[in-house]
Amino acid sequence: MPENQDEAALAHLLGKASDVPARLSRYVVPDGAAIHRDLKKKGVTLQLLWEEYRARDPEHSYRYAQFCVHYRTYRDSLARSLRQTHRAGEKLFVDYAGQTVPVIDGDTGEIHPAQIFVAVLGASNYTYAEATWTQQLPDWIGSHVRAFAFLDGVTALLIPDNLRSGVARACRYEPDINPTYADLAAHYGVAVIPARPYKPKDKAKVEVGVQVVERWILARLRHRQFFSLNELNRAIGELLKALNDRPFKKLPGCRQSAFEALDRPVLKPLPATPYEYAEWKKARVSIDYHIEIDRHYYSVPHALVRRELDVRITATTIECLRQGKRVASHARSLKQGAHTTVAEHMPKAHRKHLEWTPGRFLNWALAIGPATRDLVNWQLTRKPHPEMGYRACLGLLNLARRYGKPRLEAACARALAIGSPTRKSVVSILERNLDQEALPALAPQAALPDHANVRGPGYYQSNPPSLEDTVPCSTAPH
Repeated sequence: MPENQDEAALAHLLGKASDVPARLSRYVVPDGAAIHRDLKKKGVTLQLLWEEYRARDPEHSYRYAQFCVHYRTYRDSLARSLRQTHRAGEKLFVDYAGQTVPVIDGDTGEIHPAQIFVAVLGASNYTYAEATWTQQLPDWIGSHVRAFAFLDGVTALLIPDNLRSGVARACRYEPDINPTYADLAAHYGVAVIPARPYKPKDKAKVEVGVQVVERWILARLRHRQFFSLNELNRAIGELLKALNDRPFKKLPGCRQSAFEALDRPVLKPLPATPYEYAEWKKARVSIDYHIEIDRHYYSVPHALVRRELDVRITATTIECLRQGKRVASHARSLKQGAHTTVAEHMPKAHRKHLEWTPGRFLNWALAIGPATRDLVNWQLTRKPHPEMGYRACLGLLNLARRYGKPRLEAACARALAIGSPTRKSVVSILERNLDQEALPALAPQAALPDHANVRGPGYYQSNPPSLEDTVPCSTAPH
C-alpha cells in the first residue's frame, strides 16, 4: 500500500469508494429515540416497529437485522441506568430520600427533620415528591394515596424498597407484605413486588429519582427556613413542576411530555373513593362474645367465642373478619370500658333478656290485673336498678301459665293486703289455694272511751298546756 494512504483512499483509487456511500445513503436511518420510546408501550416489539418503518418507505428501508443493529447502537449510547425497559403504566417505584429537611416549630424553636417520599414512574420517569414527619405506616400509606392522586391513575405494580412500613419480612422469593399496605394495594388493584434484598438494580429507577429530587429540589431549598410541613410541601410542589418540565439530555421531550404520551393513557382509573387508612390486629373473642379494641368492647356472633379474628381498624369503623370473611362491623367508639353490642350476635336467651324493659313488664302485668301491676312495680323499684328485678318479674308473670290470670291476680292482691309483695309469697298463696279465699278484713279501729283524762287532738289546739301539765310525773302532786 502506498505511503500516506489508508483503506478508504485505496478504495477510492480502485473505484469502490463511491459505491459504498451511494449504496448506504439511499436508506432511511431508523429513529432510535422513537423506537426506544415506543418499546415502552404495552405489546410493542421491535418486529412491529420494523414493519411500520418498512411500510413507510419499502424501497429505502433496512432489513430487520440491520434495523435492530441501528437500534442497539442507539440504546448502547444511553446512560447505563436507562437500559432497562419499562412498560408504560406498569411500575411505580417508591422510596424515601436519605436527606431530610429541617422544619422549625414556631412556638418552641425546636427543629424537626421532615422525611422526603419519592415516587417515580418506570416508563416516563415522571416524579412525585412530598414531605412527611416520619416513615411510619400512617405517613407511608398517606404518601401513596397522595401519589396516586397526583398521577390521577394507578399503575399495575408497586415497587417499594424493603422498608418495614411496607414489607413485614423481607425475602427474595416470598416477602411478607404489611397487612395495611396489602389492604391499600387491594383497594387500588395494584400488585406489590418489593425490590429483592441487596439488589439495588431492582430499584435503580427510584434511586436515580431520589438523586434528582435531592439535586434539583432539596438543594435549592437548603437556604430556606420552613415553619410548617404544609409550607415545605408547597415549596416542593413548585420545584417539582419545574423538574418534570425540565428537558431530557439524551431523549426528546421531558418527564411531563413523556408522562402524557406514555403513562397517562394506560394508567388504570382511580377508585371512586381514596383509601382510608386502616390498621390490622388480631383479637380473640372473649366468653361474652366481645373483642377488645382500645379498651372498648365490640360484639361478634356468639358462635365465634374463643376464636381468633382479624380486625381492621379505621378512624370510623371496626371490621371483624374470620378467614377473610367479614363477620361483624361497628362504628368505632372511643369510650373506654363501654360495650357496643348487636342483638343478632347474642345467644337466643340473652337476646330475649335484652328485649325486656320496665315498661314492657308493667304493661304485661296490667293485662293481668291492677294488683299484679302493683306487685311488679314494687319488684322493679325496690332494686338499685330495674334490670336487677327482671328475673323475679319473669318468674312472677310466668305463674299465669300454670295457675291462670285470675288466680295470679287474686294471689297478688292477697300478698299486697298482708304486706308481703314478694314472688315467694305469691307462690305460697297459690300452692295453698289461699287466693280462692276472701281477703282478710281489716279490724275496725276501737272507739276511745269517754273520760275526762282522754283528750282528743283538738284539745291541744284550743287549750295550750300549762306549767302544771308539763311538770314531770315524779314531782306532780298526788
